[in-house]
Amino acid sequence: MPGSHTPRRIACLQPSATVILDAIGELGRVVACTRYCVDVVPEAGDGSRGILADSWTADAAEIVAAQPDLVIASVPYQEKAVSEILKAGARFLGLAPRTLADIYTDIATIAGAVGTVDRGEEVIAVMQRDIEEMRSRTAASARPRVWCEEWGKPLIASQGWVAELVEAAGGEFVGAAGRQTTPEEIRRLDPEVTIAAWCGAGDRVPLEKIVAERGWQQTTAAASGRVFCIRDEFLNTPAPTLLQGLQALAFAIHPEIFPDLNKFGPGTKGIRRITDVSASNR
Repeated sequence: MPGSHTPRRIACLQPSATVILDAIGELGRVVACTRYCVDVVPEAGDGSRGILADSWTADAAEIVAAQPDLVIASVPYQEKAVSEILKAGARFLGLAPRTLADIYTDIATIAGAVGTVDRGEEVIAVMQRDIEEMRSRTAASARPRVWCEEWGKPLIASQGWVAELVEAAGGEFVGAAGRQTTPEEIRRLDPEVTIAAWCGAGDRVPLEKIVAERGWQQTTAAASGRVFCIRDEFLNTPAPTLLQGLQALAFAIHPEIFPDLNKFGPGTKGIRRITDVSASNR
């Protein structure tokens, strides 16, 4: 049982913290979170919690008003926002994961902070099991080249944990994870599958437009219509939500193995495919 020393009022400044607390059965401790948290964990938007700016634009006065005894934030940070978090005076747990191993550590850390270590280990075990099962199912398949981006202007590759998920889903991640690149460089790498998961964009990335503007019409991915948008939170939230992202990646990379789109998250809202390849060629 959690002891009296564990935090009772938690403010979450990134969705990953809210997702993790929900997964370990401790959402009730969250007294304030961001609007992006509500997008990922709808139960957090039941009206009982304050809505705060995130760890990129944090405001000390908002945090103080929520009266938390622990603030959890995660990347991306802005220096001014970190100063605001510290100014609020509550205990601060700052996370900066780069890999799946880091994410498992973050889950264990949050679970330990609220006194539910066993539940944290269970959540980690499920993630590890599902990822390894996916890896086994794709082990004997061809490995298409996959370009996956988290932002479009400037063009930035998805994070290291996404690269690991792409590999588990049977693809070869091209480019340097988390690094800025150019449309010309990606055109040279000629991905066979292109995936856009822009931070904060949900599933609204304009696929036809970006292919046309970047001159990617002749890439293998565009020529074969294998350009996809995967919901932001499925790949950019370093938390158990990534299992939905893994399934969406598997469908995009190996539709012959994973043909049933309906099981990937909330139906077709989780992944969207380019619909008019000819439009990108005009």
